[in-house]
Amino acid sequence: MKLIKSMMMAASVAMVTAPMALPTAAAAQEWPFVGGEYSMMTGIFIKDGGSYKYAQYLATEWARNQDFAKSQGWITGYKMYGNVYAREGEPSIYLVVTFPSIPDAAEDERRAEAYDAWSKKTIEENEAAAGNRAEYRTVMGAMLLQEFKKR
Repeated sequence: MKLIKSMMMAASVAMVTAPMALPTAAAAQEWPFVGGEYSMMTGIFIKDGGSYKYAQYLATEWARNQDFAKSQGWITGYKMYGNVYAREGEPSIYLVVTFPSIPDAAEDERRAEAYDAWSKKTIEENEAAAGNRAEYRTVMGAMLLQEFKKR
């Protein structure tokens, strides 16, 4: 019985002190990646009969808005991807916008004001336009991804 208690005590001490016994070289290692740019990927389901209307919107107004954001340095690029072999319940298209960093609240407010001045549309007009697109498309969700770059 004494031997079992001694073994259990030794095992407990080993478990507690093992993390502290790491070789110095291992403790000094850096993570092999650094964070890069962010990409926001939005999945859109296009309803039957809405493909052309939505394509027209993307090729004109959406691209124009992205070009403005790029000219301001807010984003570094944007792309549209068609889901060629979409399965039941998957988005028809993915919209991807890439940017260097996530703005804080003050910067976000400044950008909104600059966009409103540039677009010459009121908040109500922008909201109405977004609501009208609901007749031919559904936003299925979005992901925020960050690029990992090798050190």
